[in-house]
Amino acid sequence: MPEGDTVWQAARRLHTALAGKVLIRSDLRVPKFATADLTGRVVLDVTPRGKHLLTRIEGGLTLHSHLRMDGSWRVYAHGQRWSGGPGHQIRAILGNADRTAVGYRLPVLELLRTADEERAVGHLGPDLLGPDWDPDQALANLLRDPDRALGEALLDQRNLAGIGNIYKSELCFLLGATPWLPVGALPAARAAQLPPLARKLLEANRDRPSRSTTGHREQLLFVYGRAPRPCLRCRTPIRVANQGDGSRERPTYWCPTCQLGPAPTRTSGPNRTAPRGATGRH
Repeated sequence: MPEGDTVWQAARRLHTALAGKVLIRSDLRVPKFATADLTGRVVLDVTPRGKHLLTRIEGGLTLHSHLRMDGSWRVYAHGQRWSGGPGHQIRAILGNADRTAVGYRLPVLELLRTADEERAVGHLGPDLLGPDWDPDQALANLLRDPDRALGEALLDQRNLAGIGNIYKSELCFLLGATPWLPVGALPAARAAQLPPLARKLLEANRDRPSRSTTGHREQLLFVYGRAPRPCLRCRTPIRVANQGDGSRERPTYWCPTCQLGPAPTRTSGPNRTAPRGATGRH
């Protein structure tokens, strides 16, 4: 499930494979940009911005992509067989003499002027893994709508960029609040802990192959995907229910004992597991 840490990892892989090298293959398989030819240009850098990827290319161009639920970028050595999915799922190919980057199932792919990047990512709040990180601004953004449910506020990338469904559930557990607690009802001391805690979790996981919030290899996560198994702290069965407006499935996990605040009276089935890629606002 792509969240800020996994997008950061994808950017690093792409940057290592492409930056500073001339493109000898370019294929954008979306109608609007199908005729664009980037061959002969040097890739300058690949930068993550929240859950967005910005591949900057010589000549003032940026290839903007977003993985959302199921997208991925794979990097292959010359002559290596591509294995990211069937050919009809490929949306982008960028290749140099040594490596080829292939974008599969990318729901967002656009070529824009680098000077116009703000049009694609200017709405985002402070990036948890970016140079613009500002915990005070992130907290002010979250508290701007005090009646909004904490889980929904965390998923809104306009508040702070990089949190998805997994970190939403894990952060709420660590704060001792249900995802349905109004942001304004979160005690001031805990609210102040939220931005630095979120950054700490993403920073700790950006170099790990497997995401962990517990610090233990035996059990990587506190609540996400664990219903109806017992809470690691109090042994109460973990619960799961959808949160949001119903436009997409966002399974949300919590411990009814360790986390205080409102929660839905109807929960999902006891053996429910999280679907792939359930995320928040982009």
